[in-house]
Amino acid sequence: MSKVEIYTQPGCPYCVRAITLLQSKDVPFEEIHAPRGSVERETARERSGGGTTVPQIFIDGKSVGGCSELVQLEKNGQLDDLLGRR
Repeated sequence: MSKVEIYTQPGCPYCVRAITLLQSKDVPFEEIHAPRGSVERETARERSGGGTTVPQIFIDGKSVGGCSELVQLEKNGQLDDLLGRR
């Protein structure tokens, strides 16, 4: 199975939605708390190529974007492939 990392911020509804989607698929993931102004938030920005919003989601080290992109991957039937589930 692929390694999934998700940078989040407390109180972020998009973070909750992305986490809920991953949990519904029984996908193990590492949640990295990255509130504004934190070193973790800067790391997420750098790793994503400039993404400043949360969540920032990485599968096997590759940025897949945020919640909207994760949901779109699921709708298109591509998420399972990225997760190494097929």
